[in-house]
Amino acid sequence: MKPVMKEQNIIFGRNPVLEALKSGRAIEKILLSGSDGSAARIAAIARERGIRTMQADKRTLDRLAGGGAHQGVCAFTAQYEYKELEDVFARAEASGEEPFLIILDGIEDPHNLGAIMRTAECAGAHGLIIPKHSACGLTDTVAKTSAGAIEYMPCVRATNLTRTIEELKKQGFWIAACDMGGQEYYRADLRGKLAVVIGSEGFGVSRLVREACDFTVSMPMKGKITSLNASNAAAVIMYEVRRQRDEQR
Repeated sequence: MKPVMKEQNIIFGRNPVLEALKSGRAIEKILLSGSDGSAARIAAIARERGIRTMQADKRTLDRLAGGGAHQGVCAFTAQYEYKELEDVFARAEASGEEPFLIILDGIEDPHNLGAIMRTAECAGAHGLIIPKHSACGLTDTVAKTSAGAIEYMPCVRATNLTRTIEELKKQGFWIAACDMGGQEYYRADLRGKLAVVIGSEGFGVSRLVREACDFTVSMPMKGKITSLNASNAAAVIMYEVRRQRDEQR
């Protein structure tokens, strides 16, 4: 199966463009409105790689970034690829760790997806799985919010999350749903082959997906608000997985 590509191919912001360059991603050209600090570094790396750079006025960059904070830099890049599970498994094998995946059940806010991707990369997860329909994909806003993590974190798009979970279980994965009414997350064994399911912003983990999971982990809520933002909940769980894995070494 060929990777599915996204339609647009502009990224903006100094750090996302710099990370795209550092990762070796194919870039067609870069527009700059200044030459100070990191903009000068971007221009130097682009010259080394034979990538065309052009000066552009702020109005042009504002239009290309659609009102986003471009910081004087926009790049026309090769389109983002959705990976296959085999790519994720290969990444885990190269790391010398058991695979650790994040499954996102209906995340629609690109800022949440980008933030989760950023934390996943920092915490040592090996890949994300998102549904093909009724969820956010790899957009420019995701790229910007991820602060460059989109260049390193494989993202798999699944037609049916429940079926994908069943396939992972056949390969020895434990599947943990992050939702209400489960065991406190810090008491659960989160070692070994693991996939953690994070639910949507408004509805949490869907019924069929939750029923397909092996167990549920929850965070104690002591305030008057009974739920966390999806990206915050994901960060808490991911770093508990990281803690347990580091202790196991």
